[in-house]
Amino acid sequence: MKILFITLSNIGDCILTLPVLDALCNEYPNAKISCLVPERPKEIFISNQAIENVIVFNKHAKLIDKIKLFLFLSKEKFDIIVDLRNSLFGAFLPAKKRSSPLRFIPGKFKHMKDRHLFWACFAGYPFRSKKQQSLVIAAEDVKYIEDILKGQNIKDSAKIVVVAPGARSQIKRWDKENFSHLCSLLIKEGWDVVLVGDKTDEPVCSFVHQSCPERIINLCAKTSINQLAALLRKARLLITNDSAAMHLASYLDIPVVSIFGPTDENKYGPWSQKRIIVKKDIFCRPCEKASCRFASLECLSCLKVDDVFKQVNYLLKGKDKENTPDAKEKIYRRILIVRTDRIGDVLLSTPVIKALRQKYPQAYISMMVAPYARDIVEANPYLDETIIYDKEIKHRSWIRSLRFAGRLKKKRFDLAIILHPTNRMHLIIFLAGIPCRLGYNRKFGFLNNLKKPHKKQEGLRHEAEYNLDLLSDLGISGNARDLFMPIKPESEQWVSDLFAGNGIEEADKLLAINPGASCPSKIWPINRFAQVAEILAKRHNFKILIVAGARDIPLANMVAQKLGDKALNLSGKTSLSHLASILKRCSLFISNDSGPVHIASSLGIPVISIFGRNQPGLSPRRWGPLGKRDKYLHKDVGCIQCLAHNCEKEFACLKAISIEDVLSVAESILKGG
Repeated sequence: MKILFITLSNIGDCILTLPVLDALCNEYPNAKISCLVPERPKEIFISNQAIENVIVFNKHAKLIDKIKLFLFLSKEKFDIIVDLRNSLFGAFLPAKKRSSPLRFIPGKFKHMKDRHLFWACFAGYPFRSKKQQSLVIAAEDVKYIEDILKGQNIKDSAKIVVVAPGARSQIKRWDKENFSHLCSLLIKEGWDVVLVGDKTDEPVCSFVHQSCPERIINLCAKTSINQLAALLRKARLLITNDSAAMHLASYLDIPVVSIFGPTDENKYGPWSQKRIIVKKDIFCRPCEKASCRFASLECLSCLKVDDVFKQVNYLLKGKDKENTPDAKEKIYRRILIVRTDRIGDVLLSTPVIKALRQKYPQAYISMMVAPYARDIVEANPYLDETIIYDKEIKHRSWIRSLRFAGRLKKKRFDLAIILHPTNRMHLIIFLAGIPCRLGYNRKFGFLNNLKKPHKKQEGLRHEAEYNLDLLSDLGISGNARDLFMPIKPESEQWVSDLFAGNGIEEADKLLAINPGASCPSKIWPINRFAQVAEILAKRHNFKILIVAGARDIPLANMVAQKLGDKALNLSGKTSLSHLASILKRCSLFISNDSGPVHIASSLGIPVISIFGRNQPGLSPRRWGPLGKRDKYLHKDVGCIQCLAHNCEKEFACLKAISIEDVLSVAESILKGG
């Protein structure tokens, strides 16, 4: 029996064909196999004793050379030709049996390894070898690797993690800075990192090696394929882009964490028994294109180091069973969270982002917010994208909102979670064609196909808990205290410059006050704010900061006039990001019921929040600060019905909260009570 095996050009593609060669050796153990192979991957086959003849083929050779090769092969009189290239050699060389490019491959065979097997095997699929025998790891290859490891004083091979940061195509490469950061995290965890790749990968491997030169072994371009296989056999795990190293580890059944961008993991993903594919299903992937229409190569650039490191830990230390979706559960890959109201409401929704990320660690999660809430979510580590919906200006008209829905449709979300019900949002999400829409049965709520009764007005729970409760139908729970406000480096620098210019030193104790709020029914008397701040400043040597939004500048100016040069008035001068960096440096924050309360609370800064109206839906039980040291003040003055800003009692509920009440609570907090 004589068999001609015609394989592919790239090393990775050739390794994908090795199961076919295994199957042929198993089915025809006494056959004489000739292998027609290009120059680059020839070393895979040369040392294989089951192959009698390795014929190096140059697809760019002159026509006369190709004819000579054809005539030479014709004289061999092969019984079987397995041509995985679909070449003229496979089509016209004489043989009793041959693989046919016209053979129909059922749709269930998606991975190229399985497609090659089905295509090449005449006995019908499955046609599998019981062992991997087509890659020979010689004793000298093993010794070469052992000598290197011994020279680097690596005694425990179980602690080796191999990292392949390169790839044949530039479009498949995750950023080198990310690989550098990832390797640093692995080293901190006590793993020995070995870099591998070919000559084209030397620049990226050198960059990663320079980040931790004393703890990383750089074997890039220093191993043959067989020597790399010997190294992988000793490793605990391979971390790689879509590359030849990934397929080599898969063939050897070594655990793999593979980073995928534009290529289709269903066709070319790793095939080890233990494998994890790290990807983000943005609207255009997998495009399988050789070039990206987006300059940023978003499908790879949106993958964070933490995304990959978590998956690495799952394989190295065992999967997190609590947060791994059940096999029978529906897994959402593209999720949109919608919250387009005030900044405090958006901040109290951030536990939802974390809970979703824990449940679906590889999902692409976006959040839609109003322009003024951008700073709250834009740098959230659990979020992949921030979408801005501007109902006041840019998207005010229905025509522009409909166009916005059309653009949203192109992003192909499969789940939308609408945390704040409005007619407009429900309609936009419906028109965006998102198949699963989770929200409340209120204000066009009939457009949602997953809905819960709206009971927030009863005020029986905190707003953050209501937000998380909406996820219960998805089997997701979370912690309402997991508020997150990002601190941006540029804001930190802005505040440092601001304080330096106003004589505020790092050792100074700071008290921040916020006299503004969204409604007059929430505003504590201005003169009391000034008196409380002045008394606390004298008692505790505080420097006073006044913060407020642009619309509350008149109120802040009134407080500033009463305090004189004892306070720095920052009203209307800060973005939300700047405000977060300011509050982060404060020892205490006193505020009306407003968004900045929750910013301070998320940063762990003690807060005193002053509440007025006595309605369940507006009560401290629903909107109070969530920090462990936070306090709120609220008094019932016997109102039967609250008229809000049309109050006929001159806001008696707010006036009932005295200066002494606030001072008493402040002293309790400052003394650790």
